[in-house]
Amino acid sequence: MKSFWRCLLAMPVLGMVGCWRMVETNPAMNITYPAAYVVNGESNSISVIDLASQQVSETISLGEASRGSHSGAPMDEAIQWPHHIYLSPDGTRLSLGVPGTDLSGGHDGSMAGMKGRIVLIDSRTGTIVSNQQTPGMNHNAAFSPSGTEIWTVEMAEAGKALVYDALTLAFKQSIPVGAEPAEVTFSPDGQYAFVANGHGNSITVIRVSDKSVVKTIPVGEDPVGAWPGGDGKMYVDNEKGQSISVIDIASLTVEQTLTLGFTPGYAALHRSRNELWVSQAATGDKVVIFTQRAGAWQKAAEVPTGLDAHAIAFTPDGKTAYVTNQGAGTVSVIDTENRLKLKDIAVGKKPNGIVLKSN
Repeated sequence: MKSFWRCLLAMPVLGMVGCWRMVETNPAMNITYPAAYVVNGESNSISVIDLASQQVSETISLGEASRGSHSGAPMDEAIQWPHHIYLSPDGTRLSLGVPGTDLSGGHDGSMAGMKGRIVLIDSRTGTIVSNQQTPGMNHNAAFSPSGTEIWTVEMAEAGKALVYDALTLAFKQSIPVGAEPAEVTFSPDGQYAFVANGHGNSITVIRVSDKSVVKTIPVGEDPVGAWPGGDGKMYVDNEKGQSISVIDIASLTVEQTLTLGFTPGYAALHRSRNELWVSQAATGDKVVIFTQRAGAWQKAAEVPTGLDAHAIAFTPDGKTAYVTNQGAGTVSVIDTENRLKLKDIAVGKKPNGIVLKSN
């Protein structure tokens, strides 16, 4: 409250925009250790987990919690309902997709007139370095493999992939894709971008070098993201279809459809163990692990997590997995070798996106 009145008195000199920035700016942090960054949609924050102590070491505030008001922020700068997060290839910056509305209940359509935004954050200090509004709702904001561009989408029936300069956030190009696109991801070799079209039940494949659409691949109902496995495949979680479509990158065809019987939150391949981990979203509270038998993925085990399990991230050595639980407000820490949950770490409300930084 005292900060508000000091700010109000300073308004003739600073102006309203400068005043809001002064109140909302985080104290500079020093995150020079291996860490997990967890996006808390409803709390409007990022929890930083020290991977050595397995505890929350810092909290990066993005403004007043998403259910509240904009706390005096200009509408073209207010951050509400952050969703997914990525780390730049050099590890210095975080990119945050901010749809501006709650997507925890599913991705079934955007709100007319709703704007999204891209937020860039210094990964060491936790300070916001750029905050750019997008023409419509978006789902994520991902660095291109070269680190020179940020790719996002416009979630609309006439969907678009949007490309921005990664340093200035200057708009570069719009690429037509399918209806109601969600996540945009990249093949490990950096050749293709994959856009999941929720209402189009398809994946649009874009050549990164010249931004041309190479192919549109039919998948299951309501795909959310095509997640790179590092094995020459992309694993598509079809939310309403309750399935995983496995796309071969070389041929750009679906080579297998894995029927789940539950709503997937995320699909992640554990390379060294050759296991496909799929989180159980909505009313689910576990990760289901699949292994290959006779060339097909089949269920092998389950590991308990928390309610509405979503994003999965493995440490570089593959020994530990972190799973965000939207309904529980926690992150589950899992021993991958023994398929055993070690602990739950309390974070903010409705955590979704997570990314790990090694140093």
